[in-house]
Amino acid sequence: MGTFGTVRRLPSKRWQARYYGPDGIRRSAPNTFERKTDAERWLRMLEVQILRGEWVDPDRMKVTLGDYAERWIAERPGLRPRTVELYRWLLRKRIAPYIGGVPVGRLTPALIRQWRAQLLNEGISPSVAAKAYRLVRSVLNTAVHEDKIISSNPCSVKGADKEHPAERPVLTVAQVFAIADALPRRFRAMVLLAAFASLRFGEVTALRRCDVADDASTVSVTRAFVEVPGRGLVAGPPKSRAGVRTVTIPAAIRADLVDHIQRYVDPEPTALLFTGEKSGNPVRRPNFNQRSRWGKVVADLGLAGVRFHDLRHAGNIWASKAGMSTKDLMARMGHDDMRAALIYQRATSDADARIADSLSKLVDEHRGRGHDRTRPTPEGT
Repeated sequence: MGTFGTVRRLPSKRWQARYYGPDGIRRSAPNTFERKTDAERWLRMLEVQILRGEWVDPDRMKVTLGDYAERWIAERPGLRPRTVELYRWLLRKRIAPYIGGVPVGRLTPALIRQWRAQLLNEGISPSVAAKAYRLVRSVLNTAVHEDKIISSNPCSVKGADKEHPAERPVLTVAQVFAIADALPRRFRAMVLLAAFASLRFGEVTALRRCDVADDASTVSVTRAFVEVPGRGLVAGPPKSRAGVRTVTIPAAIRADLVDHIQRYVDPEPTALLFTGEKSGNPVRRPNFNQRSRWGKVVADLGLAGVRFHDLRHAGNIWASKAGMSTKDLMARMGHDDMRAALIYQRATSDADARIADSLSKLVDEHRGRGHDRTRPTPEGT
């Protein structure tokens, strides 16, 4: 057998393989063997793994996926509060009850496939199943590459990480103005900013007076509000690194924004742009839907089912038709390239200004011809 490891016959007549790991600790194979040659073959394979640097501590592989994932979420740097809550919910509801008790070292591609199939068979949406799968894959990537407690990631189900959400309607400029004009006046500029500056709900509601240029030519997005269970509304960083950005406002709606600030915003630099009518508190999504009568407004306009986020979606579509490069559009929208793992490219201020000018022309055209069509069209024009 050489100098690596030893084999011995046990009273049970089976053979046991023993070896010293790279850490100097003597260990036995996890199981015994019927034949001596089988034990020797196992040792030879283990020796090759050690020489290649592929050996992992079998004791560390015993940690369960649930315990390891809990620590992973708690120790992961830079996670937004809402992301932490999502991960913990996925772990609690969609991962731990199924494979949370399995030692990390015993997870196999077959077991991962079976877990995902069970989620789908129980009626869990493909979107939630994909989120849960991506979380497990990320956790196990850390186990492979950073903690080195397993040699490979068993998450290898092709397409399991993909989401295929239903296509959202693309609002026209006329429809956006129809919604803005039908809502209480204090929410009008909020709708226009979401659409024409491509802002998320949490981003637009977190804007302060100091984030807006004096002439309303730009807004600086540096934070966003998120709802965190048990903590309420929390101000944190935008959804992604690219979310921190300065957006040029189309000239055609700057007067609308200035008018809003004069009417509804306190003079302090940190005063919020959008607050409740009486409380002066930040606008929360449930309260906004109730106070603005959003559901009734969009239904009366023939746009039943349209969500606030569809305003940003429409703005993104319009901006994409301005002829700018992908990196310019991504910078305006605050999008990261997922394949580049949060490494993004910013647009030049000139390119962003051209996008804003293009959007401004759309508004001027709408106002000039009195366009009043209200049903979404695939073209969004």
